[in-house]
Amino acid sequence: MKYYIVIPAHNEQDLIGLTLQSLVSQTVLPSKIVVVNDNSTDKTEEIVLGFAKENSFISVVNKTSDAIHMPGSKVIQAFQKGFETLDSKYDIIVKIDGDLIFPSNYFETIINHFQSDPKIGMAGGFCYIEKNGEWILENLTDKDHIRGALKAYRAATFQQIGGLKPAMGWDTVDELLCKYYDWKIVTDESLHVKHLKPTGANYNKTARYKQGEAFYTLGYGFWITAIASAKLAIMKKKPLLFFDYIKGFWKAKKAKTPLLVTPEQAKFIRNYRFEKMKQKLI
Repeated sequence: MKYYIVIPAHNEQDLIGLTLQSLVSQTVLPSKIVVVNDNSTDKTEEIVLGFAKENSFISVVNKTSDAIHMPGSKVIQAFQKGFETLDSKYDIIVKIDGDLIFPSNYFETIINHFQSDPKIGMAGGFCYIEKNGEWILENLTDKDHIRGALKAYRAATFQQIGGLKPAMGWDTVDELLCKYYDWKIVTDESLHVKHLKPTGANYNKTARYKQGEAFYTLGYGFWITAIASAKLAIMKKKPLLFFDYIKGFWKAKKAKTPLLVTPEQAKFIRNYRFEKMKQKLI
């Protein structure tokens, strides 16, 4: 199975080299890697070009965009720019961040998962962060969720879910639409990926409300949003974020922000979320 990788990168000069080194050391190499240099003011492009010289399957695309780091939209717009430069001769399309170190068998294992069952639409490992000299699980989500930093999609799945949405919540709606279209999602706990920059390390103040807005645009409705907000705020060990998330939800509702899903998909998503919550309570 052929896989292509797109890496949106903004000012990653310190880490992108480590990510690319881990990719060119894979037991099964990618057919193409496109790094989208998104408005970087450092040596990101220079480092990528150094790798491209040695590895013909690596290329770089330059993009200019706002310098403000907002979760979701900016990174997916950059992904899109890179994706547009690719042909459609891939079996698996991968979106990763430029601050990860993959174990050498990562993509061989991912390919094995896809080959084991034609209904598997997405697969991924887990992010680990360094704490006091130890690598520990970056525990922000459920074990059945694939982090936005390392998404791999079967080509047919990627097309059916309509690609990636340039909004916060893109890395949840992709999985919910997978479920809607009856694809399976596989997470592999044996695949430990080093995440060198913990998630959300450089989001700004306005981004706080974006999470609540994302819950609204996923079609969650108020009660699921309230439960999801409480859980996320506790997981982040910042309980007051709960109020920011709820405020973001109401702001989006008041502004009649368009949903990322159809009414039918939103209904499916609410039922699915309620079922999962019930299972956890039982």
